[in-house]
Amino acid sequence: MREIKSIAMTKSRQFRTPRVQTNGWFEAGNNGEDGHTRAMVDNSTSRHTRAVMSGKKPLRIGLLGFEGLMALDLVGPIDAFTSAVAEEPDGQLASCYEIVIIGLTSRPFTSESGVVFKPHKTIRNAPPLDTLIIPGGRGLRVPETQKRAAEWIISQAAKTRRMAAVCTGTFGLAATGLLDGRKVTTHWRHAQDLARRFPQLKVDPNALYLKDGKFYTCAGITAGIDLSLALIEEDFGPRVALSVARELVVYLKRPGGQEQFSEPLQFQTRSSDRFADLAVWIQGHLRQDLSAEGLAERACLSPRHFTRRFKEAFGATPATFVEDARLREARERLTLPEQTIEGVADSVGFKSADAFRRAFARRYGLQPSSYRRHFVLRTK
Repeated sequence: MREIKSIAMTKSRQFRTPRVQTNGWFEAGNNGEDGHTRAMVDNSTSRHTRAVMSGKKPLRIGLLGFEGLMALDLVGPIDAFTSAVAEEPDGQLASCYEIVIIGLTSRPFTSESGVVFKPHKTIRNAPPLDTLIIPGGRGLRVPETQKRAAEWIISQAAKTRRMAAVCTGTFGLAATGLLDGRKVTTHWRHAQDLARRFPQLKVDPNALYLKDGKFYTCAGITAGIDLSLALIEEDFGPRVALSVARELVVYLKRPGGQEQFSEPLQFQTRSSDRFADLAVWIQGHLRQDLSAEGLAERACLSPRHFTRRFKEAFGATPATFVEDARLREARERLTLPEQTIEGVADSVGFKSADAFRRAFARRYGLQPSSYRRHFVLRTK
């Protein structure tokens, strides 16, 4: 039976800056400035990881380039993978991945937003790949482009360890027939159209990303970074992935699905009145009085009326919402070196370290100290 894994991504880079040529072409790759977050590889390394750590070449990631792609579907994963570095046995930092942009032709191609990209290789001379990523964009839904891309993807399927589609890149991968009978996702706006065009697929419109066998699909645009982090974690363990996430200033695993990218964003989306900005304000003022009474005063409502309206708008009481916000932020701060439990608790608004420990254990099933031992970012 094929492995089917659905992950609803649950904030957490001095990174290698891609070279921008003076003629306006963006040439991605492993070229860039020195200096990277030091990250130790997790003990549960795969054979691919061990190959890299034993001094062999980094894993090669190919990204398909075509006219009319979504720029962030391409650049987001590139920046994530080029930020992944690991320590070799001799103590030197090594790039975990080699990035190759593969064009349908050798000509530069332009994204939907007008950014011009220059491919490293073409589908005629592409090197062997560990992973192939197909970005989304209107261009891939053009029949001629889709047909040419699908034919090449099919030719690579047997010799490529895994294949991933970002956003509407799922349309291009689906056109190969390789996804028939598999569970997939795409940008929520295009999920119904995907299901209509490819009825053999099992389309989940809410998942941030899905894995079915060797095939990965993900939701719209920034979810490509979520998927890239998951692939990095799969290859090199959670510490390398977490170091990349922190450098990119994103969640390692976002909570919820597409319908709930984050609690504050959902709250803003669902509220058009005085609550619209309150959730974001809460996130930025975790040490302040965030009692129902204090928040009600800020919203110019009575506490009883405020609590009822808040729950209607967001589906949680003010107390639950505030505690969740404090715990999420505390979890990220615990990964920073030289942070004490007491300091983290105070910095996010808990009245005592003991109250923080109890709340953390109740929410995550382990003590803050245990979580920190597993995920703290170590530097040398």
